[in-house]
Amino acid sequence: MALALVPGTAFAQRGGGSSQGSTTDTGGGREGTSLVSRVVYSGATAGTQGGGGGDGGGLQPVGDWTPPACWYEPRSAAEFRDYVETMYDDTVNTPGQHSYAKSAVGMFRNEYKDGTYENYNLDKKDEGNWWVAVRDEDRSMEPEAQACDRKPFWVENGDPVPVENAITPEVLAELAYSRVELPATEVTLRPEGNTKVNLPTWAWLDKARFKETSVTAAIAVGGLNIQATTTAQPVSLKLEPGTPDAETYPASGECAIDDDGSIGEPYARGKADRTPPCGLKYLRSSGDGTFELRATVTWDITWTGTGGTGGDLPDGTFGNEQAVTVQEIQAINR
Repeated sequence: MALALVPGTAFAQRGGGSSQGSTTDTGGGREGTSLVSRVVYSGATAGTQGGGGGDGGGLQPVGDWTPPACWYEPRSAAEFRDYVETMYDDTVNTPGQHSYAKSAVGMFRNEYKDGTYENYNLDKKDEGNWWVAVRDEDRSMEPEAQACDRKPFWVENGDPVPVENAITPEVLAELAYSRVELPATEVTLRPEGNTKVNLPTWAWLDKARFKETSVTAAIAVGGLNIQATTTAQPVSLKLEPGTPDAETYPASGECAIDDDGSIGEPYARGKADRTPPCGLKYLRSSGDGTFELRATVTWDITWTGTGGTGGDLPDGTFGNEQAVTVQEIQAINR
């Protein structure tokens, strides 16, 4: 374990649930001998989508793009010194610790205290910062999380940070993307519960829940004070009946969002002879079982950040499955 901490990699802790609009602080101190990320998140983060019945979830990017699994953050000279000294003391004083681990952490400490650098650059504490690698703990085993493998390095104030994924408003926006929590996409159906073969079934989503959703990511450390807000706006609902023996309305299965923010149209008395603007029709019975109807909402993603920055991020989707029972219409011959 000590060997893994020698490069000074930090881990981004995902906070627990919070109420809508509150801040989920990811830490910024130490956890054991590992620094944790100083990025904090507020808005529609995990646990904030009330009424989702636990079936809500995060954005799934369209295409092969993913938010960063690792990045670099600054630390003051004093913060970095405290981190290294604590890691060193904990390692060498752990009973039964292997001599190789003690040697490795000792060499790491010497590089910053008495080697390449002198006393952690404390005499230059107002002239720059240490930059350390940070990994998203939920993705720490992914190959992408190993890409930020540079040991802590010093950057003078005003100089560019010479690595990819150094924290910027855009990187913060991408991190916020991975924290957006969306409501469950279980659609309301009419007929409700059981439907019939060849009977058009109306489908819609509650516009009060499917509305603009945003998360803000911010960091304030070592003279760096920036933030970015990532916003998800629902644009369409895709229905997949769970069987090829079905038709969708419209034929593409894509129900566009209406001007008032709703998706689909609630069924009301007197609409039985109309074709639903969003819905489906099953052409055969589900027998003794059910069909798994999948409803997936596509979200348009934009961001704004410090200094007038902003732009678009890849669309995201989130969907749920729900069981639908389809029965034959019974007729009685006299």
